[in-house]
Amino acid sequence: MNLVVTQDANGSWLDWGAGKRRCAIGPGGIAVKQGEGDGITPRGTWPVREIFYRPDRVKAPDVELPLWQTAPDDGWCDAPDDNSYNRLVKLPYPASAETMWRNDHLYDIVAVLGFNDDPVRRGAGSAIFLHLARDDYSATHGCVALAQDDLIAALEQLKPGDAVVIP
Repeated sequence: MNLVVTQDANGSWLDWGAGKRRCAIGPGGIAVKQGEGDGITPRGTWPVREIFYRPDRVKAPDVELPLWQTAPDDGWCDAPDDNSYNRLVKLPYPASAETMWRNDHLYDIVAVLGFNDDPVRRGAGSAIFLHLARDDYSATHGCVALAQDDLIAALEQLKPGDAVVIP
């Protein structure tokens, strides 16, 4: 089964066969990703690799994919010249890395998409996730974000090998 992201005049949507659910995407919309920091939600089919959750805020979702507890020192390297680019790292990290243990709730549940990870191409883009949306569904930096109940429902449908399709 795949999760399908679409965009129309009324907004952005994610559907896994249970009807469209509102989602947020990058300010550059859906397109071919140009590089790190471009704000584009990348067109393509991206396998869902693994899921992280913050155990002090949410209970573990009931999923069949690899599931990990986010730790306070978890980060995701977004430095194109670093050997750990587009990989989980431990903070503090000597190169630029996004904090996974955030003060807001956006990364309380995160599904890592297989974008630019096999192989990693330096500068092609990093940290494309499914994660929680802000209350106003404002733009992400290129990820796909949903309300917590919708994200959990979508993730609980997935099996190893399933993907997010962004046509």
